[in-house]
Amino acid sequence: MDFFSDHKKLFSSALAFFLFLTLVICILPALNNQKVYKPLPGSKALTEEESHGKEIYIREGCVGCHTQQVRNVDMDQVFGGRPSLAIDYARNRRLNLFQNTATLMGTERTGPDLINIGSRQPSKEWQYSHLFNPRSVVPESVMPSYQWMFLIKDELQTGDVEVNVPDKFKIGIKGKIVPSKDAQDLVAYLLSLKQTELPKSIPTREFLYKVEKKADGNSQGDNLPDGTTLFTTNCASCHQANGEGLPGAFPALKGSPVVLGDDLELYVTIIMKGYDPRPEYATMPAVGTNAGFSPAEVAALINHERTSWGNTGKKVTADEVKVIMDKIK
Repeated sequence: MDFFSDHKKLFSSALAFFLFLTLVICILPALNNQKVYKPLPGSKALTEEESHGKEIYIREGCVGCHTQQVRNVDMDQVFGGRPSLAIDYARNRRLNLFQNTATLMGTERTGPDLINIGSRQPSKEWQYSHLFNPRSVVPESVMPSYQWMFLIKDELQTGDVEVNVPDKFKIGIKGKIVPSKDAQDLVAYLLSLKQTELPKSIPTREFLYKVEKKADGNSQGDNLPDGTTLFTTNCASCHQANGEGLPGAFPALKGSPVVLGDDLELYVTIIMKGYDPRPEYATMPAVGTNAGFSPAEVAALINHERTSWGNTGKKVTADEVKVIMDKIK
């Protein structure tokens, strides 16, 4: 019983036991994880600008409302092409000697998941508009505005990028809206967030579907995928759920001559390769290519746009779209 009466022996033993548990439970597993989990082939290390953008992401507390993890459930399909794996986070490193890096996986989704946002929304113009005032591109957004990350200039200088937002979001602002270095780096980091394709040696986990799927990806009894879901996931953030777009930023699809016209090749090309012929609007990225759309998905999206918001365009088939997609590759 002398052991329990000698405070030096008691506290020394407790300290030694604590250090032993720390070694066994924390340090050794962490070293083993570093040895086992290597970055996926094809994944890229962050550039200097992207790394700074990650620091800003952490500084501004973005993880409080956004996750960076696609869970293995059907509702997460809109966020990524596959469920996330531990290996997706192999490039996380300490920020410095005294500060560990946040994995930024998050626990709450007040806003959408961002692990694949660089593929889902690769438009810099959209990202800048959203950062300046989220309501300018997503009217129902509750995200705060980060206008302090932008500069107001009388004239654009070489290398400046003007942010185009509707006039109602520029009340009291006279001049050109230009993103600061912090805003540019934060957007660079967001655009770097892309799920890396798994090598063939690693099996891809399937999402837990609630609806039985055919081999071609269509729901039982349907000829095409759900065009409404495709539009909501890939297009509504710019063109809006009502198809009316945003004046001065993104064109309307409601009543659009492209949507209702007979030039199907132009329509498919815009979806797959993007569009930038009109200086009054932001550049449209290659949404279809970035999302890996199949002919059936493109056809479903076109049919949704041609039959929504009062549009009365002619529906198309997956075979018609496939001919054009093979031609424009």
